[in-house]
This record gives sequence, C-alpha cells and structure tokens, in this order.
Amino acid sequence: MKNFRIKDKGIVSEQFLNKNIHDFDSACHYISMLPYKRNTYKHDILCVFNDSGGTCSTKHAVLRKLALENDDAEIKLMLGIFKMDAEYTGKIKNTLEKFNLKYIPEAHNYLKIEQKYYDFTKANSNYHDFKNKLLIEKEIEYDQIVEEKIAFHQDFLKNWINTQNLNYNLHKIWEIREQCIQDLKKRDYFGTDNFSPVCYQNSPEVRDEFKQ
Repeated sequence: MKNFRIKDKGIVSEQFLNKNIHDFDSACHYISMLPYKRNTYKHDILCVFNDSGGTCSTKHAVLRKLALENDDAEIKLMLGIFKMDAEYTGKIKNTLEKFNLKYIPEAHNYLKIEQKYYDFTKANSNYHDFKNKLLIEKEIEYDQIVEEKIAFHQDFLKNWINTQNLNYNLHKIWEIREQCIQDLKKRDYFGTDNFSPVCYQNSPEVRDEFKQ
C-alpha cells in the first residue's frame, strides 16, 4: 500500500506524531485496532482520538484528513452502498423473509488508494467482503460523513423503493434496517460470533450509530 512520512502539518498529524506514529501505514494499522464504537461528536475530526475508537465513517475520515495534511490528495474517502443480504450475514435472514425482501441497501465508508480499496474499520475488515455486493459508490470528503452520508443513503433508498415497487415507505424500510442491525448483534447458539466484518460488532453502542 502507498505510504508516506507524517509531517507536523496539522491537527490530525500532530495527534499521530504524539503517539509516536510516523507514517501512513502505521496510522492505518493504529486506526484499525481501535475499538468499533459510536463517537460522541462525529463532526469533530479528532473524535476517534477523544473517544479512543470510532466507526467506519470517523475512522476513514481521519485517515483522509491525515493524507490531505501531508499533501496526498490521491488517498480518497469513499462511500458505498452495498447489498446487505442473508448470504452476506445469515443473521438477518428471518427479518428479510418476514418483510419479503432479498436485501437491504447499507452504507459503508472505506479508502481508495491508487485504484485499490482498503477497509480499516477493524483489524479483520476487508473490502472484498462486500465488493461483489456494491450497488453504487462515490467519493466524499472527510467533513461529509454525517448529514451528507445520511442524505445520500436515504436518497438511494427512496429510489430503490420505487424501482423495486415495494409496498413500504422510507420510514418503514429504515425500521426494517434497524431490526437487521439488531439481528447482527445477536450471538449464535454455540457462542460463535457471526457479525459483519465490515461495520458491526456485538456491542450495545452499535445500534446508536445507526439511529440516523
């Protein structure tokens, strides 16, 4: 993966340097190892440091800002909508069948670097886990991970409802999506975790992240 030395050129760079992290590759590893958790104030680019953790949005936003501070605008922040279906995670199968849906379009953030994609949400996150289920993606900026992300996701859902001729409005689809998020938090009977490697883990904080 493309790498660069971190210079003392901005507030994000300063945070990494203070932690004795001196290059982009090490910064990505550090971010991926932070716990997945809801941030107190996602508009603050330093929230992942303040909260000692973050989501797919805040984690990748801070890496994008780090790249910009170090004059590397080619490290892109991406927003993708992918098919969250029973093949992707069997835990939502019953909910999807209950409402006669094949999948729910879900939003996710990641990086694009030199035509390759990287996911640093968690240590084991991998772009290939959802690559073949992507419906659409776009480049966004680090300060567009809150209102703009929600608007893009909900606009996509509105069009999807119309094109699929579904008998649900946006509010109902959002409720079904919320139930899918709850399903992802459940442990399997034998104690093995089958949560999504992309954006979720069995944590009481997860559901709040998706109250958008």
